[in-house]
Amino acid sequence: MSFLELERTASQVRRDIVRMVHAVQSGHPGGSLGCTEFLVALYFDLMAHSPQEFDMDGTNQDLFFLSNGHISPVFYSVLSRVGYFNTAELKTFRKLNSRLQGHPTTHEGLPGVRIASGSLGQGLSVGIGAALAKKLNNDNHLVYTLHGDGELQEGQIWEAVMFAGSNKVDNLIATIDANGQQIDGSTNDVLSLGKIADKFFAFGWDVLEIEEGNDMQSVLDGMKAAKARAGKHKPVAVILHTEMGYGVDFMQGTHEWHGIAPSDSQLDLALGQLEETLGDYK
Repeated sequence: MSFLELERTASQVRRDIVRMVHAVQSGHPGGSLGCTEFLVALYFDLMAHSPQEFDMDGTNQDLFFLSNGHISPVFYSVLSRVGYFNTAELKTFRKLNSRLQGHPTTHEGLPGVRIASGSLGQGLSVGIGAALAKKLNNDNHLVYTLHGDGELQEGQIWEAVMFAGSNKVDNLIATIDANGQQIDGSTNDVLSLGKIADKFFAFGWDVLEIEEGNDMQSVLDGMKAAKARAGKHKPVAVILHTEMGYGVDFMQGTHEWHGIAPSDSQLDLALGQLEETLGDYK
């Protein structure tokens, strides 16, 4: 996919996000909007995967695990846009008996989803297990995970970080969405995370930072650099600096849009700032 097509896809994904959350007046638009470039770049350019051949094992494919499962709107939109299921299913988001629950689950059998993720702190442990399984199976593909920075306040994360560094799980790339916001305020106010990169480095990880996490070219360059560092006896951590609510001016840079839905008039304002490029789902 060309760079222009990636950017156009990101715009359409943002439209999907605000429409999905508005339709049921429930969901998490802020972090979803902030991680759009990352997930679009990952699924449309960086990962080796096959939507048409999805199974739970993912043998001979790269794997992705969304640990901060509350940003399911962006995850579902990207999965549908890249071909895992029809975009029309996006209109069932958070509805009774939908496969697109507020936090991803597995028992509905939604293609592209391999773990239930809503309880924060667990995704890195799962990613490590999958990465070790690939090593045992002589599968040279990579495992990617995504985490919120507020999620790093969970103790299980640091047990997993210590394990991966100690065991040189070097086919794992863990990305931290460093937007500085969580449900109750800024991460500095709730529980300061200090220097995240230094912490991962101290546990034996290779660490790089993407300063402009809402710039598609910066994300592509940074994640390609991360891929180049894999396989060198260290797990790789990417500190992705994003802005919560990016793309919709009144949602940007504040925790207040972590988990609330736009009104009718706010939806109109948001859609007015986001170009329809691939066609809205019906």
